[in-house]
Amino acid sequence: MKLIIQVPCFNEADTLGIALTELPREVPGFDSVEWLIIDDGSADDTAAVARRHGADHVIRHQVNRGLAEAFMSGIDACLRLGADVIVNTDADNQYHAGDIPALIAPLLAGEAEIVIGARPIAETEHFSWLKKRLQHLGSWAVRMASQTQVADAPSGFRAMSREAAMRLHVFNGYTYTLETIIQAGQSNMRVISVPVRTNADLRPSRLVKSISSYVKRSLLTILRMFVVYRPLAFFAWLGGLFFAAGLVAGFRFLFFYMSGAGAGHVQSVIFSALCIIVGLMLTMIGLVGDLIATNRKLLERIDVRLQRIERERSPPDAPRGHPGASQRPRATFTP
Repeated sequence: MKLIIQVPCFNEADTLGIALTELPREVPGFDSVEWLIIDDGSADDTAAVARRHGADHVIRHQVNRGLAEAFMSGIDACLRLGADVIVNTDADNQYHAGDIPALIAPLLAGEAEIVIGARPIAETEHFSWLKKRLQHLGSWAVRMASQTQVADAPSGFRAMSREAAMRLHVFNGYTYTLETIIQAGQSNMRVISVPVRTNADLRPSRLVKSISSYVKRSLLTILRMFVVYRPLAFFAWLGGLFFAAGLVAGFRFLFFYMSGAGAGHVQSVIFSALCIIVGLMLTMIGLVGDLIATNRKLLERIDVRLQRIERERSPPDAPRGHPGASQRPRATFTP
């Protein structure tokens, strides 16, 4: 069993060494533990710091692609390197590395496919009152959209099995945290939370530049994922609202018409017809979206099967695409 701990980084030379010092080299249940660093176009010595502190693998993006792209580059590399379990953590040492065994335990017990570390939000001193409330509200919205019981949706401290990692696909370039939970829940993966500890704050968050921007982006992500994974329900409800408004306007005109005052309410007929047409069009869009979603699910299944075939054809420790490699020295990848 191989565990790979991946750490997405962007200009983290000041904090990465601290985070790597805390990472374990041995975890119960695993024969090997490796560290993989994703340098997302850093302008500082992030990659050099990673190598000096013993990182087994370093991925380097030539330009900054964003946290979501860095996360997925790491997942792809972990799968190529033969990881059975993948743990994702931050480079600013926010999460307590000593909780990695607790994070992985539900995977080893077969109780979950993805485990999210739930931070003690209420006790976190550097979180403002407003940020704490928004964190709870955002997690509630993600629970509703994903039909899971994740306590801390924005947490980046998470573990996943190889099978779960092969099924994840991130579409937005902002962050992976909310999207992967919604995707996993809608794909009927078993997602649970475990309480984890956090360390002292080393630097301000780079993802949350402002509360309003983060809320707007998070809401758009949730909405987009709901459209992608449940298009028929989304557009049917939206179309139903227009259809209902059209019926109300139509019955209003009939009421006045039967009362002998219909001549002054022709606008209601036009409004009614317009709303009914829009409602029907939205429902048709939902049907087309549902067909596309079905096709996407089939493509995801094909992708997972191809990855399984590639792994079966490669030696256990060889990365995908290099079937002749039998040993993995410290490696640098440049996607």
